[in-house]
Amino acid sequence: MPWRPGRPPLAPDVVEQIDALVDGLPVGRNRDLVQDMLADVVALGQQDGDRLDLKIASAALAEMRMAFAVFGPYREVPKVTIFGSARTHPDDPLYAQTRDFAAALTAHGWMVITGAGPGIMAAGLEGAGRDMSFGINIRLPMEQGPNLFIADDPKLVEMKYFFTRKLMLLKESDGFVVLPGGFGTLDETFELLTLLQTGKAEPAPIVLLEVPDGSYWRSWEHFVRSEIARRGLIDEEDCALFRITDDVEVAVDEILGFYRNYHSRRYVGDRLVIRLRAAPTHHELELLNDQFADILRQGHITRSGPLPAEISGHDHLDLPRLTLRFDRLHHGRLRSFIDALNHLPSAPSELPTPSEGRARREEVAGGAPMEADARAAAHAAGEPEP
Repeated sequence: MPWRPGRPPLAPDVVEQIDALVDGLPVGRNRDLVQDMLADVVALGQQDGDRLDLKIASAALAEMRMAFAVFGPYREVPKVTIFGSARTHPDDPLYAQTRDFAAALTAHGWMVITGAGPGIMAAGLEGAGRDMSFGINIRLPMEQGPNLFIADDPKLVEMKYFFTRKLMLLKESDGFVVLPGGFGTLDETFELLTLLQTGKAEPAPIVLLEVPDGSYWRSWEHFVRSEIARRGLIDEEDCALFRITDDVEVAVDEILGFYRNYHSRRYVGDRLVIRLRAAPTHHELELLNDQFADILRQGHITRSGPLPAEISGHDHLDLPRLTLRFDRLHHGRLRSFIDALNHLPSAPSELPTPSEGRARREEVAGGAPMEADARAAAHAAGEPEP
């Protein structure tokens, strides 16, 4: 078992036993990852810690395994996660707004994920219909079980921990829509924005959906801009990461339009690769370089064919590409760059037909492409991980 950064130190005889065990398992190309996981499990068992620590780790791993199995057959299908209050009643206009949005998006071939509870979560699944729905329910003593639109469905996952539930709500989705809600909804909103702002999640559209004459999201935005941004605690450009609307059609267009030209990204060494559906013209590329020079660490935005790391992994070799040495700091500006790519005259006029979801794009790239490649480049250069 070769040493990898972060792998726990184990006695040589323990390493040999893990190697022998993995050699006899049908794990295929995932052998190295299974070795790493077993090494961590053994090290955790050897630590002089609380038994509760092991219970948490065991339950979390089991929950993730079950969720991965549920989502696995649907990796080719794009998905949207809908967040919102469990306390929203069926006669509330927000309920109808959510139901209508889910129905409109599933008409374009997307599936819908919610937390499987009542309120906004039920509205989303009602609008999507059972065949196009996923539910990730949290077991709480004071709330009822999964709503009737997903109960007993094989695409329902029950979870004990909020953190594993939130992971699956975020990991599997290509877009996010948030309706007004309480502490839980605001927690999900700010965590989602934080992941995008820091580059720990792939770029994705976020729609904050309201009803006409509603004040929830505009009041929230006023606080974000007048208190958080004004104090310099975020950049004003970070507000490009979300869009507020009270129109279902606008919300649908925001989700679908994000992928009009933009397809996906990954790092190869220190270069950020942006895969597109249509290459920009020479003149458009000049304008992009002028407009977004501030996000470049050095060099220019250039057109490129597939890079060697992409070729070896058969990573969407048919798509045109742009490469840039992104500063990895201004992800709000990166979102504006993606918006600009989607609105180029050369961008496809028709919205793309759903062909794959985020999980499938990352699988083709060998996992989480941005983080994995960035770490590999850092280790090769003897530098700290980004």
